[in-house]
Formats: sequence, C-alpha cells, structure tokens
Amino acid sequence: MKTAAQLALRLRPRIASCAPSPARLIHASAARTANVAPVVGTGPPPEPPVPAAGTLHERVARRRKQAEMLKSAKDIRAARDGKDGGGFKRRFWKDVSVAVVDGALQVFLDARALRHPTTKRIVRIPLSKQNLATALAIEWDVLSSAQQATRQHLIPLTSLVCRALDIAADDASPTPEATKIRTTIATTLLRYLDTDSLLCWAPPAGPHDNRNQAGESLRDVQKRTAEEIVSFMTTHVWPGIKIEPVLDGESIMPRKQSEGVREVIQGWIAGLDAWEIAGLERAVLAGKSFVTAARFITEWSEGPVGIIRSDAETTFGVEEAARATNLEVTWQTEQWGEVEDTHDVNKEDVRRQLGSVVLLVSGSGKSS
Repeated sequence: MKTAAQLALRLRPRIASCAPSPARLIHASAARTANVAPVVGTGPPPEPPVPAAGTLHERVARRRKQAEMLKSAKDIRAARDGKDGGGFKRRFWKDVSVAVVDGALQVFLDARALRHPTTKRIVRIPLSKQNLATALAIEWDVLSSAQQATRQHLIPLTSLVCRALDIAADDASPTPEATKIRTTIATTLLRYLDTDSLLCWAPPAGPHDNRNQAGESLRDVQKRTAEEIVSFMTTHVWPGIKIEPVLDGESIMPRKQSEGVREVIQGWIAGLDAWEIAGLERAVLAGKSFVTAARFITEWSEGPVGIIRSDAETTFGVEEAARATNLEVTWQTEQWGEVEDTHDVNKEDVRRQLGSVVLLVSGSGKSS
C-alpha cells in the first residue's frame, strides 16, 4: 500500500504542467521613464504691456515717426527701382505748372499737358476754377513716380475731375438714345434719399440714455440738425415739398419719400451741370446723406444752383456737413471712446472728400 508522501510525489509533475505560463510582453525593449529637460531662461522676463498714448500730441508724434519711416523705406525702394532701370517707376517730370491755353486752364508736367487716363484727352478746367487747377497741380507734384499715378487713392482729385469731364462728354454725345451717365447717377442717388443718414433718427430717449450738456438726447440732436438743413432746402431749393424722416421711433424698415418729392428732386438733379453732379455724387458717397450733400452743393457751387448767401447767414462748410452726416458715430464715440486708426481715419477721410467737392464746384464765377 502506497503512502501519502509517495502519492504526492507522483502528482507534482501534473500539477506543474497545468499552471498558467507567465505573460509575454508585446514590445521587446524595456520601459524607461521620461527624461524631462529643464527649462532654461534666455533672459529677463518681458516688459509689462504699455497702454497706448492718451494725449493727442503723443499720438501725432508717433504717427509722424511712422510716416517718416515709411517715407524712408519708399525712398529706398524708389532709388533701387531707378537703379535697376525701371522707367515707369521713376518720375519722368521735374516741374508741375498751370497755364492758360485756348481759354482754359491746363496742368503741365514739364512740357506735357495732363491727359485723361482713359480717353487721352487733355484735361481742361474752366478759367473760374483757379483753385481747382492749382490743387490738381499740387497733387501731381507730390507724386514720386509715374507708377503712383495708376493708383486712384493717390490721385483722388484727378479722378474726380475726370469724372466730371466724362459726364460733360456724355452730355454732349450726339446719340440721345445712349444711356447717359447722369441718368445712372440720378438713379443711384435717389436710393440714398430713401436711406438718408440725416433722416434716420434714434428712438426716444429713456431714463438711462446719455444726454449732452444741454440735456438733449441723440434723437433731439438728430432732429434739430435735420430740421435746420431740410428747412433751408425746402425754402430755397425745393419749395413746396415736405421731406419726412425715413427712420423714426422704433421702426426698423426705412420708408420712401412720396412720389411728388422724388420727382422734384430728380428734376433738380437733371438741372445740375457736369461739375455739380460729379461733386454731388462724391459728397453723397462720402456721407451717405443726399439732403446734406445737396445743401453742401448749393452752398459752394458757382453754377446756377448755387445760393448767394447774405453776410448774416452761417456758412455750411466742410465741418458742418461732416458733423451732420456723422452725428450718431460722434455721439457714440464721445460716450464709449473711439477705435484708434478707424474712427479717426474715417472722420478725416470724410472731410478730405468733402474738401475735394468744394474745390470741384466752387469758383470765381459765384459772388457771395
């Protein structure tokens, strides 16, 4: 008979063969811990942010310095282009002058008369517009290369004068069935009448709305300004019509003026000469207000639509027109502050364009 010790020795190999085998690793290399590189500083910490200059003199000085740097870079590029032999990139004229030729003013680049960029006709300006011819000559005198003359934003007054000459040439066309430029302009400008920025008024002020020192709300200022301009126009230019606000109260959809009003204004546009309608178009596009632009044209035009003022009347100039078209923007920026290089640039651009309109339509032919 076998003892218990003998039975245990016989069963030990079987038990060992039934035991599970150890787990097999998938990868062959042994796992290692990450070696994080230490952060080594290359210098002192950066300076804290400095707020933008708050005073007007500091901002002007900074922009002047930036303008000088840009001018230096431009001079370097111009010298390099000239050295490389790029004739179009060099200024081919030395002096700019204005002379009277065949009963009209002409701008000369040395001995070459200034020509229309498309039609190649000589730009002829009426003798009464001496200021316009001088400003046009200055515009070409500040150009440093002929290539700059291909960029309209660098010759805005030249573009405006050529627009007026195109309208005059189109009016003199012998084919009446052709589409007139002034007809297209009149259709476009009447659309601005239906969304006139001068006639869009804010809702009545609430108890928490901002007011000026005189206690007026934004709506009060808009209404007062619009009534002054509209009253002048309906008294001296468009008598017998009534111009209504296009946005008033809580409405969000602008309303059109009555058909009788549109017919009177359309007839007034048709009576403008080429210089006046070109100036009206530029003024409307600058301020998005047809009524303000029309008031501006009648103030400065030397043509038949110009109103001869008495000494007691207040001049409606560039500042007044720009202020009337930007009432809401000015109101909001005074309360919340303006965005640098945005609101201030737009404000000056409106004044620049309105100033070009004054040069275009005014002249010695109007006595005040």
